[in-house]
Amino acid sequence: MTSAKIREVALRHFARNGYEGASLADISAEVGIKKQSIYNHYTGKDELFFAVFRDVAAREMLFVEDYLEQSSSQPLEQVLYGFLNEYRKRYEREDDTKFFLRMAFFPPGHLQREIVDYCNHHIDRQGELIEPFFEAAAQNGEMHPDVTIDRASAAFTAVVDGMFVEMLYGDLERSLKRLDASWYVFWRGVRNS
Repeated sequence: MTSAKIREVALRHFARNGYEGASLADISAEVGIKKQSIYNHYTGKDELFFAVFRDVAAREMLFVEDYLEQSSSQPLEQVLYGFLNEYRKRYEREDDTKFFLRMAFFPPGHLQREIVDYCNHHIDRQGELIEPFFEAAAQNGEMHPDVTIDRASAAFTAVVDGMFVEMLYGDLERSLKRLDASWYVFWRGVRNS
């Protein structure tokens, strides 16, 4: 129980303060244990950080999988725009998403290689899950015949990444405006008119 509680509290601290700003003393105080007791569960801050990061990455992927599974009968436009919108809402309310995106874009310097590798795997898996939607849309004539499935999937990933950057740097109004504009241009290029 204590190990899970430490990770739960650490998530809030890492999400709010980043790796550098989160302190084991503050985490242990909020859990209600002495700082040294954390070392009964984790060898140090790096191991705790990675335990939290892996948990969060797994939950973020579960969100992607669940969303796409529940949307499997919808037209491509609804699936993709809905995905963007649900991820935006998720960022507004979930520490998991805030933490995951913050660490994906601003990893601790000494852990950068491991975080980038993990995030690239996450992006690749997300692409694998979305590609069947593009394949089905291409077969149904929903997609422009000049747009390959690989190109559509890569462009959609770029739209998702752009939205993530806006959520990290901008305010809600600004991110909604940019999301609307990038979606409009993306969808005009992908759909078969």
